[in-house]
Amino acid sequence: MGELHYWSIGELSQKLRRTEISPVEVVQALLDRIEKLDGTLHSYITVMREQALARAQVAEAELLRGQWRGPLHGVPLAAKDLFYTKDAPTSAGMSIHKDFVPDYDATVIERLYGAGAIILGKLTLTEGAYTNNHPIFPVPVNPWNADYWAGTSSNGSGVATAAGLAYGALSTDTGGSIRFPSACNSITGIKPTWGRVSRHGVFTLSHSLDHVGPFARSAEDAAAMLTAIAGPDANDPTAIQAPVPDYLAATARGVRGLRIGVDESFIGTRTHPEVVAAVEAARKVLQGLGARILPVSFPSPYDALRGWFDICGAETAEVHAATYPSRAADYHSGMAGLIEHGRTVSAVKVADAWVKRLEFSGRLAAAFADVDLMLIPTMTTPTPTLPELEAFGADDDVLLQMIRYTAPFDLAGNPTVVLPAGFATTGVPISMQLVGKHAAEDVLCAAGHAFQQATDWHLRRPIN
Repeated sequence: MGELHYWSIGELSQKLRRTEISPVEVVQALLDRIEKLDGTLHSYITVMREQALARAQVAEAELLRGQWRGPLHGVPLAAKDLFYTKDAPTSAGMSIHKDFVPDYDATVIERLYGAGAIILGKLTLTEGAYTNNHPIFPVPVNPWNADYWAGTSSNGSGVATAAGLAYGALSTDTGGSIRFPSACNSITGIKPTWGRVSRHGVFTLSHSLDHVGPFARSAEDAAAMLTAIAGPDANDPTAIQAPVPDYLAATARGVRGLRIGVDESFIGTRTHPEVVAAVEAARKVLQGLGARILPVSFPSPYDALRGWFDICGAETAEVHAATYPSRAADYHSGMAGLIEHGRTVSAVKVADAWVKRLEFSGRLAAAFADVDLMLIPTMTTPTPTLPELEAFGADDDVLLQMIRYTAPFDLAGNPTVVLPAGFATTGVPISMQLVGKHAAEDVLCAAGHAFQQATDWHLRRPIN
């Protein structure tokens, strides 16, 4: 069957619909691959073997009688282990929840099942979706090079998608948790507009910052997943009450005539030269495809970024009030530190952080007045080594630089897509990011697919 684990969702979907291959065969092949590789990669917390095979048998029967639910029908995906699943535990990467089995599925899990998708299992994440893995869970290993970072907090999602252990993954992003793993593992990730995808049945880190979105190996595949999960939800009053475009269909539009803003100073200041060069190369590709490149002035994000920690900490402390400090000994230092900050930061400081957030959001909206998208890096450096990563956390200014291309769009709620854009001289991935106006995911999908039709970075694979 060749490397079916690296087929695109579109390619797999066509073969499944024509019954050239069965969902049971595909699921079994991926389960075998997980068993072979994940003892080293550690991308899964729970493999839902029996559940996945049972759903594969149902999907096969439906396809054989001509019932087709859409492009995800029979496609094996996986979910970060903070999405509620009533037939498997949902740990949120925390020791206190490792045996918790919800009595309902998250809305997005329900929607994937309704689209015919199959969930292979629950993916590793950092404790509570913050920065560090709890010691009871192994840290996922970057399949490109084990000495380099796999991202945070959706590290298992990035590793599983890149290594062919799932065709895509459902995940969340609060300060960069879809984008960092996408960048480090050379895959495509979409952080939608805040509220575009329901958070019902999703373990919360920060109510006003959490975004739900897909990982995949291409913009086209991510678009298919986003089409299935986006939309209003009566169980989530914060979900946007707006119709959902067909994002997969939108990928055919191309970029001709799109106005893409570039702030050379924001891109170039304190950013690794290889990252700057990769973004410049991407700019030339997009321009060659017919996009108009226009100068923009990106508003300074730093005051708002400093407030990110105050807002996130305060909201996280509220989320964990039932178990912290009463069970503080069960928390690891990173998560405990965030909650302690949230418990002690003053209301005045949190209010100031919200003012800075709103001001930045307004300035960013104004910067979009004459452009449709913005082109920026995803990180200031190529994928860092594990020792380099430790150094980031030792200096507050360095940490702000690290999140300056990701967290601003959690604060403002703008959608972004991360796209593989090259490799450093060290052999590890470099990525770039397109940022859109609110609810402009269709434009991002179109631009991302056009870029990937003209480049092959997203087709490189870390392991056979």
